[in-house]
Amino acid sequence: MDLPVDPARYVTFLGVMAVMAITPGPANLFAIATGAQKGKAAALTGVLGMNSATLVWFAAAALGLGALILAFPQVFHLLAYAGAAYIAWLGIKALLGAFGKDAEPGHGAFKQGKSAYLDGFTVQIANPKAILFFTAVLPPFLDPQRPLAAQLAAFAAATISMDVLSMSAYGLGGAALARRMSEPRFRRGFSIMVGLLLLTAAVLMAGKAR
Repeated sequence: MDLPVDPARYVTFLGVMAVMAITPGPANLFAIATGAQKGKAAALTGVLGMNSATLVWFAAAALGLGALILAFPQVFHLLAYAGAAYIAWLGIKALLGAFGKDAEPGHGAFKQGKSAYLDGFTVQIANPKAILFFTAVLPPFLDPQRPLAAQLAAFAAATISMDVLSMSAYGLGGAALARRMSEPRFRRGFSIMVGLLLLTAAVLMAGKAR
């Protein structure tokens, strides 16, 4: 019985994905900021949101979205810029919260009704790194002689598994620092760090969208 993917290609893909997963790009920086601002549960919820978006991208790839992206790249550039603007807005909120009079524990970047899941989904669905993955990284590993759905399922399993591990590690690392949030001076400095992390992620997203 034929395997859904060529073993040699799959091993190579795993190596590429391992490098991409641990690279501190927008998604991992967002995971750190979420964990730092709202704790472990929110960090893991944000990871769930980001990987739900990855599943959407894989489903879109199965429907031929890769060809659509290549045909109309300007539309997806706008999507990436919109995502960058949203993350920048969260970063600015964190910085303003750091210097506000009500800078109490829990105030900051992700308050005001926005869930960590939705924020994570927004980050990843508009992440230029994700768009690049599905237009440039994934296609060379697909074998036209094998069923596409089975291949995408195998690649999705590897991608999401590695991303979950990496993002969770970053997010929990950020959450570990949040234990000191009861100290006013540390809380202010921490909110500044969160804001700068989010602004850095926004710059990375905007830069890769060009």
